[in-house]
Amino acid sequence: MDQALSKPGVKLWKWLRGIYRGVKAILWQLSRNKIGFLGFLIFVFFVLLGTVGPSLVPDKPTADVSLIYDPPSWTHLLGTDSQGKDILIQIVQGSTEVLELALLTGLISTFIGVTLGSLSAVIGGRLDAFLTMLADIWLTIPIFPLLAVLAALVSLNNIGLLTLVLAILSWAGLFRAIRAQVLSLKEREYVEAARALDLGYRHIFFSEILPNMMAYIAISFTFGMTSAIYAQVGLVFLGLMPMTRNWGVMINLAWGQGAIYYQNSVYFIMAPIAAIVLFQLSIVWMSRSLENMFNPRLKTG
Repeated sequence: MDQALSKPGVKLWKWLRGIYRGVKAILWQLSRNKIGFLGFLIFVFFVLLGTVGPSLVPDKPTADVSLIYDPPSWTHLLGTDSQGKDILIQIVQGSTEVLELALLTGLISTFIGVTLGSLSAVIGGRLDAFLTMLADIWLTIPIFPLLAVLAALVSLNNIGLLTLVLAILSWAGLFRAIRAQVLSLKEREYVEAARALDLGYRHIFFSEILPNMMAYIAISFTFGMTSAIYAQVGLVFLGLMPMTRNWGVMINLAWGQGAIYYQNSVYFIMAPIAAIVLFQLSIVWMSRSLENMFNPRLKTG
């Protein structure tokens, strides 16, 4: 009886211990590169800022005309804007949309590029010729001007729609890189050995080819995130997107309200710019540790 009751507890303990060991191994791999680990910590900070932060701060900062462009203090850590609203609250509230856009766009564009590039290289033939021609045409299209035209014609007021548009516009570069990687890896000795043993395409791709591309895929994912943030901020700054809550809106408001002409408005202008730069820098730094994790030549232990 006691043994039967203890079995679920033993399974739970083993499951938790396995998770602990997995997290510990991941953190150890990340910490091998100090700059990369610092970027990872900053990235985790922004993730917590976008997920937990909005529930811990007031939903809407209150305006106070007596505090217009007030410098940083214990009451307002980043000062106030042109309406006397707390800048830190706006940074926290605007982080969620930026984080969602970056993560979703990076995931979708990476998935499209990796899937089409792998299929093109593995299947070959007419499919390879067609996808390669399509990617060549796609790469000649200037993405941001086309995105600006689409934003003028179609209301990109939904984060999901904007994410899908950005992902579709940015798959071609990763497609060509993944196709070249797969074509190269197909000729390696261990792949030839797996093919001679008739292990099947699924095993060859997921066990032999994909692990050797994970470093490049992870880095491409991080840069897909950064390009998505730049595109959104650019559209908001140009007034081609509805005014929602994000750091690009703060820059747009600072410019539109003439904050650049006021001496005490530097915090209102620089706070969202610094947030964007720091978030981008954390992603670039984190890519160093991701390469150490997924590159078989660098991965040890």
